[in-house]
Amino acid sequence: MKFSNQLFIAFLLGIFALACSGDTAGNNRSTASSPSSSSALPTPKVAGPPVFDDQVAVFETDYGKFTIALYPDVAPRHVENFKKLVNEKFYDGTGFHRVIADNIIQGGDPQTRGGGNRAAWGQGMPNQPKVPAEFSTRPFVRATVGAARATDPNSASSQFFICLRENSQWNGQYTVFGEVIQGLNNVQTISRAPTRPGSETVVELPMVKRAYLEKRQQ
Repeated sequence: MKFSNQLFIAFLLGIFALACSGDTAGNNRSTASSPSSSSALPTPKVAGPPVFDDQVAVFETDYGKFTIALYPDVAPRHVENFKKLVNEKFYDGTGFHRVIADNIIQGGDPQTRGGGNRAAWGQGMPNQPKVPAEFSTRPFVRATVGAARATDPNSASSQFFICLRENSQWNGQYTVFGEVIQGLNNVQTISRAPTRPGSETVVELPMVKRAYLEKRQQ
C-alpha cells in the first residue's frame, strides 16, 4: 500500500505543472506521468548565481501576503510578461486552484477570477499571449516560482506555481523565473487548503486580493 501511495503522489506531481493556460481541456488535463513526456525541449541555459530584478511582486491573499523576487538573468521574457500582468491588475481577484499540501500551489488562471466556473479552472483563455520557454539549470527547490504550461514547451502564459520543497524532476523542463523571499509560510498555508476527494483541486479558492510591484530592498 505504501508503494501504491508513492506512485499516486508521483502521478499528481507529474501532471500538476502541465495544467496551464491557453490550450484545450485535453492538453491541460494531460495524464502524462512526468514532465519528461514533453517533446522537443530546448537546451537549458546554464545559470550562475541569481541576478534579481530591481522590482519584486507582492501578492496579498486571503491567507496573508508573499513577495516574489524575479530572475531576468535566466527568464527575461517571463519576467517581463509577469510584471506586465501585475501592473495591469490581471491577478487581482484570481485564485489558487491547485494545491498539494506542503509541496506546491498553482494559480494565475483568469478562469478563476471571482470564483469562475470550476470546470474551467486551469484551462486559461485561448487568446492569452504565450511566452517562449526559457529553461535553465536553476533548480526547482523550496520557494522556487515556475511558469505552468501544457505539453507544448512554449505554451506558458499567466499561470505560475510555487514549490514548497525540491522537485528536481522538473529541472530544465519548466521555466524558473523567480523565488518567494517573504511570506513562504503563507504559501504553505495556501497549500493546505481543503481539496476535493482524490484531487488537487481546491474546494474553495484561496483568492488574490491584489498584486503589485514595489522596489526591491537591497
